[in-house]
Amino acid sequence: MNRHIAIYPGSFDPFTHGHMDIVKRGLEIFDTIIIAVANNSEKNSLFTAAERVDILKQLTADNPRLRVETFDGLLVNYVVAKKARVILRGLRAVTDFEFEFQLAQMNHTVCQQVETLFMMTSPKFAYLSSSIVKEVGRLGGDISKFVPPLVKEELLKKFGQ
Repeated sequence: MNRHIAIYPGSFDPFTHGHMDIVKRGLEIFDTIIIAVANNSEKNSLFTAAERVDILKQLTADNPRLRVETFDGLLVNYVVAKKARVILRGLRAVTDFEFEFQLAQMNHTVCQQVETLFMMTSPKFAYLSSSIVKEVGRLGGDISKFVPPLVKEELLKKFGQ
């Protein structure tokens, strides 16, 4: 397993400045980050997994240290298949911690060689969530402070604006 690869999993529906903050700071620690878009058919996503991957590939095209892929199934199996050892997760608040802690403990129990690294989101993004961004955008609010321009453009298309 390679200690220099981190897997940053999530739905990223949509990808926000908070997500990018974790990626940029993660690149200060890891050689490569694989942004792993969860292909969860049970979740009611605005963007398809393919759309999210396409958007992320465009956003990260200039950085060879970033890869974007989708995954199905158990995250730890994906991590091992990618010869990685670390799951990178962002935390915004204490409310995130309880759920993320349970996931990390379960993942470690299932596969002891996989560790989870929690990175606190920068304070200026602590309030930001994909759900809130979608709601503000759906109601016609300005979302340009929350997401990259490409994401804003794609969101506005989805909302018919």
